[in-house]
Amino acid sequence: MDIGFIGLGKMGFPMARRLIEAGHRLVVYDQRKEAVDKLVSLGAKAASSPKDVADRAETVLASLPSLQASLEVATGAGGVIEGSQVKRFVDLSTVGSQMAVRIHGLLAKRGIVQIDSPVSGGVGGAEKGTLAVMVSGPRADFDATRPALEVIGKLFFIGEKPGSGQTMKLANNLLSATAVVATSEAVVMGVKAGLDPAVMIDVINAGSGMNTASRDKFPRSILPRTFDFGFATGLMVKDVRLCLEEMKSLDLSMEVAEAVGRLWEVVIRDMGAESDFTSAIKPIEQAAGVVVGGSKARAAE
Repeated sequence: MDIGFIGLGKMGFPMARRLIEAGHRLVVYDQRKEAVDKLVSLGAKAASSPKDVADRAETVLASLPSLQASLEVATGAGGVIEGSQVKRFVDLSTVGSQMAVRIHGLLAKRGIVQIDSPVSGGVGGAEKGTLAVMVSGPRADFDATRPALEVIGKLFFIGEKPGSGQTMKLANNLLSATAVVATSEAVVMGVKAGLDPAVMIDVINAGSGMNTASRDKFPRSILPRTFDFGFATGLMVKDVRLCLEEMKSLDLSMEVAEAVGRLWEVVIRDMGAESDFTSAIKPIEQAAGVVVGGSKARAAE
């Protein structure tokens, strides 16, 4: 099918590449010409703006880093909303339910359907086509986009209510964020007491404490101290903040979420927004006076 794709970053580029490899015809746009040129070399066609993309494709997908970027690309001057061919806008970004509802309302005034479709699984999932794709929107439009979305991952139809996919994504990412900092605290405790962190992770993964951080992040990026899992601290903090906002809007008690949020605010303060989110262990290590890594811990310098 003919597809527009906007946003060719760490997540967007591999998703767009997979669509081309699957035989879909893509017209693409990104502010970085080098990203566009790479996809053009694979068979995509370049567009000059989000509007240009929406002038040339009925279905436009977007993978963008912030709420403001999604709003501007979808509804701003020169945005998708001004396109002459577009019928549906599929937002793969994490923007929270309130922004999704806002974009939905603005696009609806121009007869454009918004498909809320955040994804989870990281850069590795985008490259392998194994992302969890959480879709909300009209069922008929979901069915129309299925041939494209099935290329990038496993589809979950959350419902027709605008923003439902975002709520699901925030719940998922709160658990992911919690796993990273909770596992970090547990392993730092063990190392402080003289345990081998690699053995700790093996035991945790064989026992009831196993989670995505112990299973994936620690072996691949934390114990080797490469901190290169591929997801920025700033993006994780954005998702946690959005989750807290959603909980407040629903008048929910959120003691655990608020504690997790405070920890991530320390991480972004100390490590910076561009750091890999696996570096969340570093402030915890520093406070304990240990460094987790390799087969044994060493005193923090």
